[in-house]
Amino acid sequence: MATSVRPDLEDVFRREYSRVVGVAARVLGSRDQAEDVAQEVFLSFGRSRVPAGEAGGWLSVAAAHTALNLIRSGRRRASREETVAAADTAVVPDVADTVLTREERSRVRAALATLPRTQAVALVLRHSGLSYAEVAAALDLSPGSIGTTVRRAEAALREELNRHASSD
Repeated sequence: MATSVRPDLEDVFRREYSRVVGVAARVLGSRDQAEDVAQEVFLSFGRSRVPAGEAGGWLSVAAAHTALNLIRSGRRRASREETVAAADTAVVPDVADTVLTREERSRVRAALATLPRTQAVALVLRHSGLSYAEVAAALDLSPGSIGTTVRRAEAALREELNRHASSD
């Protein structure tokens, strides 16, 4: 049975691609990985029955979810990479700064992956430039609850980072 391509896929892709990559890149810190996530998200959208008018929110949430799943599945790999990078820090001070920045970003991503999914996605979407109203629509929550959700996510993220820092 042949599956047809959505007639609106190209238009939605052209309109939303940058945002989808931006959301995924914000989570992953890698444009290459973000583009892979975007490809997966648009493939899913192409098979979905999501109305084109709701595509922006759906795609943003799907990008955040897919990127978070990628982080969760890649924790062990990231830990090995951090260990290798840390071994190289004694070479040049500029390299040490670079490694520290990477380690900090890696810690933030790992902490983000421990948050409840709704909080993590709300935080990522808000910090990707979406308004409270857009985040609310994307997550099917009331607009009045987004500020609280984002603040709780930020507090939980700080707590996780502090917990991680005190255990080092």
